Amino acid sequence: MDKPKIRTMEELSAAIGVSRPTLSRYFQSPGSVRSSTSEKIRRALERVEYVPNFFATRLNRKSTGMIGVLIPYLNDLFFTKLLEAIEIAAMDAGFTVITQSSHSDPAIEARAVETFLSMNVDGALVVPLGNQSDLKAYRRLQAQLPLVLVDSRPATMLDVDFIGSDHRQSTGLITEYLCQVGEPPVFLAMPRVNFNALERENAYIERMAALGHTPQVIGTEPAGERDHFEAHGEAVMTTLFGEGRFTRRSILCANDRVAIGALRAAARHGLLPGREANGGLRIAGHDDYPLCPFLTPPLTTVAQNVSAIGKAAVLRLMAILGDADTGDGPEVQLFDGALKRRESA
Repeated sequence: MDKPKIRTMEELSAAIGVSRPTLSRYFQSPGSVRSSTSEKIRRALERVEYVPNFFATRLNRKSTGMIGVLIPYLNDLFFTKLLEAIEIAAMDAGFTVITQSSHSDPAIEARAVETFLSMNVDGALVVPLGNQSDLKAYRRLQAQLPLVLVDSRPATMLDVDFIGSDHRQSTGLITEYLCQVGEPPVFLAMPRVNFNALERENAYIERMAALGHTPQVIGTEPAGERDHFEAHGEAVMTTLFGEGRFTRRSILCANDRVAIGALRAAARHGLLPGREANGGLRIAGHDDYPLCPFLTPPLTTVAQNVSAIGKAAVLRLMAILGDADTGDGPEVQLFDGALKRRESA
């Protein structure tokens, strides 16, 4: 027998003889109403088909129980892992995550900020798009909500709490490793619009100098219409390999997706990275993208502690929402990377 459908809280109130404010309190927290009333509502809900309106039950609350999360790309498995870590930590804290993506577009990024404000989220975790981000929109968000930057941050927003990786440590770690197993690496960079890529480039230069080697950076200019990630890495290295350059050098890429493009360029030129015991072509990345172990050859890289970053970001936001003592300046938490040695280097 089909249960009768009830569409509004007003209809439900009339059907079971409980006031609407009491129903609202019950859906927010069943323990906030008398046990006898709570049991009456519970039994009534078993007899009808009713789904409470998520937003309506939160209209009169000081807290909506929602946090906004803004990421730059949906088609990047790194951010999938980060979102998973954030969502798990947020659920443990009793919060719902509202996710927006900027889709590589600063106008969409700014619109997402307005969406968070219109939804009265309790706070926001934001991964900036890069130098093209609408920083005025972020300042507007910061002025009205608790804000924590995650994974990357603009140099102009060093006053905002930040949770991410220690790129100086992680890039230094893999730079030193590549110097030990072959010729000192060149750095396959990206157009300088990505905050993390630029930090890693600077960290590479610093560690190479400390080791007594001359740093060499390539790929800082767009190589084609699509100047990001796989397409960029492939285009840069296709040109260089075609000229007979860097075919017996170690190549440290700004991130794993750039390295994937470099691996494809190597394959097209019949090059097999990492096959020689000493010397020869080696290709390495950064991030430990989930597909890295399944590439041909599997990619040597540095793993970011994504689970720890996501959890720490949520905990920091919860501390701010709980009026914890946040100190005089922004809190910065940086997590070390871990070397993942595989066949490519």
